[in-house]
Amino acid sequence: MAATSPLYNQLKDAEPFFLLAGPNVIESEEHILRMAKHIKHIATKVGLPLVFKSSFDKANRTSSKSFRGPGMAEGLKILEKVKVAYDLPIVTDVHEAYQCEEVGKVADIIQIPAFLYLLVAAAQTGKIINIKKGQFCAPSVMENSAEKIRLAGNPNVMVCERGTMFGYSKLSSLVQILNVDDLIVDPRNFEWMREANCPVVADITHALQQPAGKKLEGGGVASGGLRELIPCIARTAVAVGVDGIFMEVHDDPLSAPVDGPTQWPLRHLEELLEELIAIAVSLLLLYRSIGSQKESSGSKSISHLTATRIVRSPPRTYGSTANPGDLITVATSP
Repeated sequence: MAATSPLYNQLKDAEPFFLLAGPNVIESEEHILRMAKHIKHIATKVGLPLVFKSSFDKANRTSSKSFRGPGMAEGLKILEKVKVAYDLPIVTDVHEAYQCEEVGKVADIIQIPAFLYLLVAAAQTGKIINIKKGQFCAPSVMENSAEKIRLAGNPNVMVCERGTMFGYSKLSSLVQILNVDDLIVDPRNFEWMREANCPVVADITHALQQPAGKKLEGGGVASGGLRELIPCIARTAVAVGVDGIFMEVHDDPLSAPVDGPTQWPLRHLEELLEELIAIAVSLLLLYRSIGSQKESSGSKSISHLTATRIVRSPPRTYGSTANPGDLITVATSP
């Protein structure tokens, strides 16, 4: 088996967590370069390792008329410019096995969007592989998925939770069952997915998608989402102790051609990351303190999960309801 890559080791050892972030899809070269510049500035300021994310093709669209991006050839050229201009590692998706080799020439992390037949082809590139748990899968399947990457000779693997289907819909018929309109993030999955023995990532934006029910001019459809709950899912993830946060960020979510309702506004990125870092660092210090006390008294050390249960973080409000693009008000009790 090949050795783990330097980037993989850096991400695995990151404290309190690393960040995979960027627009959902490449809209233009100018937009991607601008977003990469701003996101890198924010990540550097708050002290988080950053891998820049954007997709060259959103192949899994509900409608064939929906915006998909520039395609692989043009998209990889743009991502390579980002990589060179801002000295950033890149993560992007593949949708077919034949894409893996070419994408691996540019991307540092290849993301598998719940299409598990791609695993071996992706593993053979030698790049870091981020496997998203299918919405229909139990967390236990990720252990085998990660092992499939390792058996192909690649130790650089991490697993990503993005919610589980069925949620709280009223399911009164088979049609409604097949057209589920909610995803649920089960915090237990973050612990169970550690059985895969690799970094665990929380996708805090796709986990809040709603089905593509909005019709667009030209015949396409757009997915909905619960952007206002992104801080809630993010707080939960860092409190449990994930290794990385995956999030899609846009400077104008209301005008984004893809998944606008679940992209976090760039103007609020720094503030949210600062809050998440404060939660994670506070819990990490608490965990270490309690662990030291237990060891000095001869007692068994408390687990990270148990330590996180005794601290609550007050809610914060992001943006103003006067601007629907902000729409980030979370009302929870401390």
